[in-house]
Amino acid sequence: MRPTTTLLVCGIAAGILVPALLLIDGATRRGYSLWHHGASQLGTGERGWLQTANFVIGGLLLLAFAAGIRRVLPPGRAAVWAPVLLVAGGLAMVVAGIVPTDPALGYPPGRPEVVTTAGRAHGLAGLVLFAALAATPLTLARSPHAGSRGWARYSRWSGALVIAFAIAAGLAFRLDVQGVLRPAPAGLLEHAALLVGFAWIIAAAARLRRRSAPTEV
Repeated sequence: MRPTTTLLVCGIAAGILVPALLLIDGATRRGYSLWHHGASQLGTGERGWLQTANFVIGGLLLLAFAAGIRRVLPPGRAAVWAPVLLVAGGLAMVVAGIVPTDPALGYPPGRPEVVTTAGRAHGLAGLVLFAALAATPLTLARSPHAGSRGWARYSRWSGALVIAFAIAAGLAFRLDVQGVLRPAPAGLLEHAALLVGFAWIIAAAARLRRRSAPTEV
């Protein structure tokens, strides 16, 4: 497999690996609710090592995908900013894997809910990741090399949905913590944001791979 193709395939791998492991692990983890608990909470408790590995490997795959995008996009703003955003998202995922989040919403069971510096750092990394998942498709949608109107429209909707789901997840979490709405669908909304963002990465990587295949040397 040629170098550029390999780098683009890393995007497909990241798009499949990260959400698939989150959903499978979440559906089978004792005491964890995909409706209620955030994706990052799978990095704590039993089998927490699995999501630590998932975030770190997924982040490294995003970094490789960023390099692939940089190689195939024609010169312009998109060729600069899309890789920069993906690098930021990839590094944020690695940090989120290495630095676990704090216990919250009753998970892990029996652990006191505290706010720590490590938890704040993890939360900041999460914000950067969601920002990258939203901004990258919006950036490429505005590029003159975006391609078809359908693809540009899909990219804009993907970015907008990541933003909407991520904000809604944060609001649901706050309502749950304050006892206004329990159990709030914070986990469902956060997983939805990740699914939309990584689905776009799969589609973008596959599309760019097809476009670059005839000309790659």
